[in-house]
Order: sequence, then C-alpha cells, then structure tokens
Amino acid sequence: MKTELNELPLDQVRTLLAVVDEGTFDAAAAALHVTPSAVSQRVKALERRTGRVLLVRTKPVRATESGQVVVRFARQLARLERDARTELGMSGAGEATRVSIAVNADSLATWFLPALTRVPEEPRLCFELRREDESRTATLLREGLVMAAVTSSADPVAGCSIVPLGRLRYRAAASPEFAERHLGGSLREALAHAPVMTFDRGDDLQDAFVRALRHTRTGASAVRHHVPTSEGFLAAVTAGLGWGLIPETQAEPLLREGRLVPLAPDRPVDVPLYWQQWKLDSPALAAVTEAVTATAAQALRG
Repeated sequence: MKTELNELPLDQVRTLLAVVDEGTFDAAAAALHVTPSAVSQRVKALERRTGRVLLVRTKPVRATESGQVVVRFARQLARLERDARTELGMSGAGEATRVSIAVNADSLATWFLPALTRVPEEPRLCFELRREDESRTATLLREGLVMAAVTSSADPVAGCSIVPLGRLRYRAAASPEFAERHLGGSLREALAHAPVMTFDRGDDLQDAFVRALRHTRTGASAVRHHVPTSEGFLAAVTAGLGWGLIPETQAEPLLREGRLVPLAPDRPVDVPLYWQQWKLDSPALAAVTEAVTATAAQALRG
C-alpha cells in the first residue's frame, strides 16, 4: 500500500525517538537492531516528508522545535500502545507502566510524594520523577521528555491539558543569629545587602520579594549562596548562611521553635501551580491526575 505524503510513517517516527533518547545514530542503530545507515535514511526521509529539520547533528543530538513535536507524538504513541497491550492482557507478567513527571523541588519536598501514595495499586505504575524549577517544568513537557508536570505556567503546552492546583505559599525567614547580625534597622535596606540563599542561578524568588518590598528594580544582595535542594536550602537558612523564602509547611515548625524568625510576616509569597499532562485517554495518567489534584486541594492554598 502506498504511503500518503501527509502521513508520518511509524518506523521513521520511532527511529527519530530512538536517536534522541540514545544520543547518537550509532547508539540508536544498536538499540533498534538495524544499521546506522538505515537510521540515517529513516531520519532523512522523515525530514523530507515533514519539510523540516528535525535534529541538530551534535553529540549528543538534539531535537529542533519541530523535532520535539514529533518526539512528543512518538512518546504518546508508545504510551497508547502500552495501555492497549495492558488492556488486551498482552503485557509481560508483572510488568508495570512507567509514568514520567516533572516536578519542582519544593513540591517534591512537601506535598507531592504523599500524592503518589494515593494512586491505586492497580494499574501497577512506576514513577520516574524529574526535578526542575516550576517555571521550567513545562519545557520538559514541550520536549516530550515527561508525560505530566507541576508547573507555574498557566499557558498549556500544545497537546496538553491543564488544571489549576492551588498556590504554594512561601515565608521569608532567617535564623535569629543571622537576623541580629545582618538585618538590624530597616529591613527593606538590609535585605538588599544581606547574604541571601537561592536555589540556583535561575531562582528569582528572593529577588522578586526584595523588589516588591523596596518598590525598586534592584533585587537581593549579590552575596548569594546556591543550594539546589529544598532540604539543603532549608538547612542552610536555619544554619545562618543566608535568608530565604521557605515553603510555609517547612517554615512553620521552625518558626514555632524559634529556630527561624519571620521577615516581613505580612508579606507571604504565593506561587500558583498547575498540573499539565498529555491529552491521552490513559488509565495510568488518569489515576495519577486524580491523586495529585486531590492532594493539592488539601495541601495548597485555594
């Protein structure tokens, strides 16, 4: 049967996915049990058919924006195939369905893991979590690397549905010793110069807090420490390394114990969170979505 020019041949789509996942044409060829020449020919044929460059031929290779669309389609197709095999009883004995999710570190450290414990035991699932800042998790969805994400973006990724989860509240805090040493006098002025904690170089939360507090374009101090885990961030603030914004559920016990002191307690910071997922009729995704949204309704602010 002749293939229509506007169709995407599945062998070519799966080959492109293998190249992206394996990183090179040779590695993809080994995974697919074909020659590197066959892999190259399939990718070139798919590029001719779509009229787009789909790969950047670097090491490892990278999908272009158009390539990401095809890769996402390939992963969704694989998911539908696995779900169909499961419903038909064709899966291997004891085989579990893998669900890949992008989630920000603070959600992971506070409310998200309890949500996964609420997922029913059937169908059997394996979770693959990818930790990323909530402002960047949607990128992993766009690239087809995850099936769902906790994100701060209210704009749905193409091919995805979106549900508001609630607001994760943060409190500015510091250790009593740090506050005494660095935050005397006007808090507005002191925060512009006191050492500050950030998650990484892309973390703007503390800077935005200082800009709003001071009504200026100047953010927090240039003296900043990067700690890329939620637990490590909290420990660093408690130890007096710098001040920082901490999820309310983590901060409250330490505030009650006096191990932390609040900074501008009348100015909490709320970060809206959303659940984005592929638009698939998948029992696995449906079960995870129900558990996540139910837990978020209890753990986050409405």
